[in-house]
Amino acid sequence: MHDKFSGSEAPNKVRMMVFETDEPHPETIEEKGTFGDVFDRLFKTAGDNHDPPLGIETAMKFVVEPKGGKVPTVDELKDVHAILITGSMYDAHGDDEWIHKLMKLLQDLWQHRPDIRLSGVCFGHQVLCRMLGAKVDTVPGGDWELSHTEITLSDVGKQLFRTKNEKLRLHQMHQDHVVEPPSSKSTDLLKDGQKVHIWGSSEHTAVQGIYIKDRLFTSQGHLGFDEDMVKRQINLRVESGSLKDLNHADAAKETADMEHDGEVVAGSILRLFHGEDNDIP
Repeated sequence: MHDKFSGSEAPNKVRMMVFETDEPHPETIEEKGTFGDVFDRLFKTAGDNHDPPLGIETAMKFVVEPKGGKVPTVDELKDVHAILITGSMYDAHGDDEWIHKLMKLLQDLWQHRPDIRLSGVCFGHQVLCRMLGAKVDTVPGGDWELSHTEITLSDVGKQLFRTKNEKLRLHQMHQDHVVEPPSSKSTDLLKDGQKVHIWGSSEHTAVQGIYIKDRLFTSQGHLGFDEDMVKRQINLRVESGSLKDLNHADAAKETADMEHDGEVVAGSILRLFHGEDNDIP
């Protein structure tokens, strides 16, 4: 996979830049590639399921500078109109230099490139909210939300996912959360009265994702994880010492094979990228 687009723009195609903010488990890399590769396949499936079908071209940039990545400049993203930020074992509320550099880039893009639509998953969700002034912190008590999780949809969530169902399900892998969604009070980047919607909540996490019309769509839950990926990501956190409750870890692995709605969420993000959210308030 390349860090630049090779094809030309077309009405029936979405070109998506993935900012990779971590590397998967080594066995996942061997089987499935990087997180960007996982998202490429997921969004190609979403494109095939779109009516009419949409082509997907994915470029990737690994942005974790201590591990050899590089946060791009605004000028390097001239032909980019859709960016997705992956999950990471790094803390989105941390003071790592590369995280601050990434947030500065995102703020510059928000201010000067309103044509770019943004999405983020887990860490990506949190860092996008943080760059708009929201507080991101560890959940009180440090409890983890792990594996298969039921999310209650708001009215806007039902519109975004084009469903009458009250709930959807995603795999989770976090103990940090967005405390409150961003607003015009938290940043000058949002205008007075600009709507910031929470599309869903779980028992553990009140802000499971936010939506800002024509600009941003985030998800705390993971979209492309399968059973093996969930179990391996849990193991990484146990091995690193960040996940200490082994009973919780084992219980979470037991739900790793359950069906989830990652393709549904990917399809909704794809519609944002394609500019199809005119019916959302």
